[in-house]
Amino acid sequence: IDWDIEDGLAEVPIEERDAREVREMTGLTSAGIVERILLFDESSAVANPAFDVTPSRYVTSLITEYGLCDASRDGLRALRTKVEAA
Repeated sequence: IDWDIEDGLAEVPIEERDAREVREMTGLTSAGIVERILLFDESSAVANPAFDVTPSRYVTSLITEYGLCDASRDGLRALRTKVEAA
C-alpha cells in the first residue's frame, strides 16, 4: 500500500505491455510444427495494460497479512497503525 497516493488514476502509471501478447498466438499445426499466427491485422490498434486501478467504490475490504481491512480511510488508518507498530 502506498500511503501517500490520493488519486490512483492520476498518480499510478499503468505499464503498457507488448501488443504482440494480444495480437499473436503460438500453436501446433496439423503437421506438428509450432508456429506463430496473427489473430488480427497488425495495423489494428491494441491496448494491453499490465494492470488497472480499481475504483474504490468497487472495493469493500482488503486482505492483508494483518487480516481483513475495511477499504475506507478509517480502515486504512487502523491498518497503517498496525503496520507501523510491527
